[in-house]
Amino acid sequence: MGDPIRPFALGLWNEIRPLLKPEFSVTALRKAMATYVHSRSYQIAVARPGSVRHDINGTPVGPVSDGDRSDANQKYEGFKARDGSHNPKSAPPLPTPASKSDVIRAGLLKLKDTSR
Repeated sequence: MGDPIRPFALGLWNEIRPLLKPEFSVTALRKAMATYVHSRSYQIAVARPGSVRHDINGTPVGPVSDGDRSDANQKYEGFKARDGSHNPKSAPPLPTPASKSDVIRAGLLKLKDTSR
């Protein structure tokens, strides 16, 4: 299995953008990140009680705000309504594995040397 889905730290784009390989466009990275942060799994991760945002290295940097958690829960409910899986008695499913490392494995980003 892969890494758990962790909510991004606010402003993470500013850390990820400089790591983009020259052969990929900023538009491709923007679309990849948008697809990820608007996915059902990411919204579930943000909506969970006690969820925490993480920096580019996966280090927790602070809790998800109540407002962001509420917005994510509404988006998740919208997913359920659209696909017909609305069942108020069921808990949200566990998110599928995906992470920043998946984007790196996809080849959009170059690895950042943090051993210095």
